[in-house]
Amino acid sequence: MSSEYSYDEERTAQRRKLRKSLSEKEIKSKYKKLSLKFHPDKLKPDASKNETIESLSARYVEITKAYQALTDEEIRNNYIQYGHPDGKQSFSIGIALPKFIVTDGNGKYVVLLYALLLGVLLPYLVGSWWYGTQRVSKEGILMESANNLFREYKEDLDDSGIVTALSTAKEYKKLLGTDKTDKDLASIESKIADLIPQEKAKLEELDDSVRRKALALLWAYLGRVDLGSSALNRAKIQVGPIAQSLIKSFTTISRLRQHGPDHGFLPFITPEIIKAVDGDSKVHVTVQQFMDLSDSQRRQLVVGKDLLTEEQYATVPGERFITPSSLVSFVVKGRIIPPGSEKIPQVNSLDLEDVDPAEDDLEAITGRKKKVKGADGKWTAVEEKKVNPTLATAPYFARDHSPNWHVFLTDAKSGKIAVPPFLFSQFDEPIFDASGKPTFNMQTFKAQFAAPPQPGHYTFAMQLICDSYVGLDTKMEVTLVVEDASKAVDMVAEDEISEPEEDSLAGQMSALRGDPVASGKVKRAEDSDDESGTDDEEEDDTSDTNTDTEDES
Repeated sequence: MSSEYSYDEERTAQRRKLRKSLSEKEIKSKYKKLSLKFHPDKLKPDASKNETIESLSARYVEITKAYQALTDEEIRNNYIQYGHPDGKQSFSIGIALPKFIVTDGNGKYVVLLYALLLGVLLPYLVGSWWYGTQRVSKEGILMESANNLFREYKEDLDDSGIVTALSTAKEYKKLLGTDKTDKDLASIESKIADLIPQEKAKLEELDDSVRRKALALLWAYLGRVDLGSSALNRAKIQVGPIAQSLIKSFTTISRLRQHGPDHGFLPFITPEIIKAVDGDSKVHVTVQQFMDLSDSQRRQLVVGKDLLTEEQYATVPGERFITPSSLVSFVVKGRIIPPGSEKIPQVNSLDLEDVDPAEDDLEAITGRKKKVKGADGKWTAVEEKKVNPTLATAPYFARDHSPNWHVFLTDAKSGKIAVPPFLFSQFDEPIFDASGKPTFNMQTFKAQFAAPPQPGHYTFAMQLICDSYVGLDTKMEVTLVVEDASKAVDMVAEDEISEPEEDSLAGQMSALRGDPVASGKVKRAEDSDDESGTDDEEEDDTSDTNTDTEDES
């Protein structure tokens, strides 16, 4: 080992002597001196240093390679890039194992260790992760809590009923513990007795002390009641974020309803047609997958007995009518004007317009781009970038909270929610500029839902609720007109009828009514084009006629 070490050290010293900074003449001079000194023919192996003829020859070869690396351009590049004159060299990486692993007699312990790691620890970790994800819902609450909320849900729940339902969550056990002889419970109930006199009986009926304390803390939190203890006030603040997460799950539960796949929102689409399109597949075919098929494949799937007719297949209902069970886009536009704002600009009429994307514009349909109308009246597609609002100032909420807006429709006659809430947490335009001044930009919220299954006029109350700020809630009455599907078919037929000419009696009557009329010059030009086209066809037919006659003789 000592001879190898001295050889490597000497080789490194030789390479340092043959620096790239030397001139070619100096390199040759150094090489000649080293050749005279280390040539194998001029040296004899030293047995005390374990030298052999082969080791002396290898050392001289290294000197030769070093000389070539400094004089030959290609070899020099190899040395610069890979650190070796011959180019990239193979290498191996080894893992150092403790000696006791490879020692004879310890093999059974190594096998036992591997069995524990792969057979016990790894399945335990994977199982813990898997069952941990299954225990939590999409809203981030325990599935057991979600099940309790589902059982507590009723259509006629009032505000106090919702608070009582939120107290069933299991998340409060970790916060409040499971001590059934909680001496603080009586103190909390006495503090909130005047706040909820009508709910006192419900509170006393609860047998579960944890739920009872959670419900009392929720009422204290909503009423901003000072509980007289720092520990209780801390617990009161901590139940707020838990309740807010539970509200999200409770809202999702309230939106649950039995409905078919999204195909059912399309006009003329029936369960029989959906079944024909899906075929033997266990998963419903999406609208995008259906549209990716060729026209002949789509026609073959949906046209036939008890399916679509040829007329229905070719009909595309216009935007002027909403047909039963079709997909409705409810657009809400508004500006955020902070209190005390001055020099508020007038609403631009262009900001109130909303254009639907083309059927083949996937980027606009998926929300990556939107169409904006410019000052010249032309619509241009721009990339849509969502803007997050600033965090809400909520001193009594023990978490950072971003404001959310909820849009839903209610039926005043039945006192129920007709269209469940849609959550909006981002804007399409910035609210403030770089200097912190309000921009007064027009914000757009879009909600999609299925139209009622029967034609008629439906009056709803649009509710726009903000969960963070006071004074931003808006209520407005809207009317949804659902037309019969046959009217959409008639509309297509009417569009195919040409407009009357301006020089005709019908055209003059239409002009008096303000309806569009076709120019007579344009019409005559089209007629002349049609006639010329007919003449061309006749000429073509004449040129194709066989004028040859057979000899009768």
